Amino acid sequence: MDKINIKITTPERVVMSDEVDGVVLPTAMGEIGILPHHIPLVALLAPGEIRVKKNNEELLLAVSGGFIEVQPTRVVVLADTAEHAEEIDEQRAEEARKRAEELRTSKRVDATDFAMVAAKLEKELARLRVARKHRSRRGAT
Repeated sequence: MDKINIKITTPERVVMSDEVDGVVLPTAMGEIGILPHHIPLVALLAPGEIRVKKNNEELLLAVSGGFIEVQPTRVVVLADTAEHAEEIDEQRAEEARKRAEELRTSKRVDATDFAMVAAKLEKELARLRVARKHRSRRGAT
């Protein structure tokens, strides 16, 4: 079966660089699946979960936003932040989610701060979804 090269990069590090069977990415317009020989595409990466398919396994990563470039043989993800599921501390993510939720419902938040808090909340919810899905899969094996 054909493979596609994926590179997921943040300002701090290269999170992943590998040959894979396919990838599902969260975009501003919804999830998109990318397989080898996909048409060229540039899209906004939305906060959420990246699912990488490789050798009948699915690897999970949490991302907070960025950009995607797709070519027939490669996918480049430039993410603000990206973490493998096993790197996420679920307890810390839950605490951060609670703090963001409290700030979002606070009357002290102006419109600019509200957008920043909403983005932080969305990021933490994505991290929690990825961590919990990873934990449930690990427990099932």
